[in-house]
Amino acid sequence: MIFIKSEEEIELLRESNLLVGKTLGEVAKHIRPGVSTLELDRIAEEYIRSQGAEPGFKGYGGFPNTLCISVNDVVVHGIPSARCILQEGDVVSVDCGTLKNGYYGDSAYTFEVGQVAEEVHRLLVTTKESLYKGIEKVMAGMRIGDIGHAVQSHCENAGYSVVREMVGHGVGKNLHEDPQVPNYGKAGQGVKLKEGMVIAVEPMINMGKRHVFQENDGWTIRTRDRMPSAHFEHTMAIGKKGADILSTFEYVEQVLRKQ
Repeated sequence: MIFIKSEEEIELLRESNLLVGKTLGEVAKHIRPGVSTLELDRIAEEYIRSQGAEPGFKGYGGFPNTLCISVNDVVVHGIPSARCILQEGDVVSVDCGTLKNGYYGDSAYTFEVGQVAEEVHRLLVTTKESLYKGIEKVMAGMRIGDIGHAVQSHCENAGYSVVREMVGHGVGKNLHEDPQVPNYGKAGQGVKLKEGMVIAVEPMINMGKRHVFQENDGWTIRTRDRMPSAHFEHTMAIGKKGADILSTFEYVEQVLRKQ
């Protein structure tokens, strides 16, 4: 079932998603070689709880941590670990969720650790661009396929591949709601977007082939060819004239500019 949100609900969702953006900004301050992904997870959990909210992912479906932290060939759902130490040249996707006042926030950003290879940097740039290409199609009257087609076209034209198994989704009182929002598709097809729907658009793009597999931990998704992957995500409300982006990269990018 697709839930149409009231203006009041959208403002509550904005608050939760703004907190995700601020949390990602706090995490960004500590991303550097030698830091463990478990330490980043601790920083995020402490910050979220200090703001009167709860980590949206912790315990969700049995997930053990606050953040999904996915390094290099891990596409999504990486479990933070004291043994996973960031190295110069890594790329790391940090996916964060919050729960505040009964509503979820959800957003993700892929970071460069130190200096990365130019071809990897280009993957991140293209994936982030594709997020906004998809968002351009988010308005009442458009269809889910328009979003996926925009993402897919931009990335495949650049020589990258789109993960099929993992998709975006509705967001509200539940972390994952209908409709599903694939990063591929045909323009003009799929669920029609309506004012008041809230969705997360989250391109997951591989440098190599699109095929992935799940590790035995039941969570970690890796590329089969072990080539790098990138992931960016925004949550947005659908309006008559376009997307009202509820999450933000502002706090992350403030930190990155200072670095």
